[in-house]
Amino acid sequence: MLSSELLDILACPICKGTLTLLEETSSLLCLHCGLTFPIRDGIPVMLVDEAERIS
Repeated sequence: MLSSELLDILACPICKGTLTLLEETSSLLCLHCGLTFPIRDGIPVMLVDEAERIS
């Protein structure tokens, strides 16, 4: 899905924290903010308006 090099470069747009790849939901998770950012067609959508809060 995403290369490890790209995952190393990406950061949460809010807190600049580390993101974790969630392959089962095709998203990136920021544990600090509690948000997931979708991955669409292999491209991470790092827009705050597109993020979803985890429960």
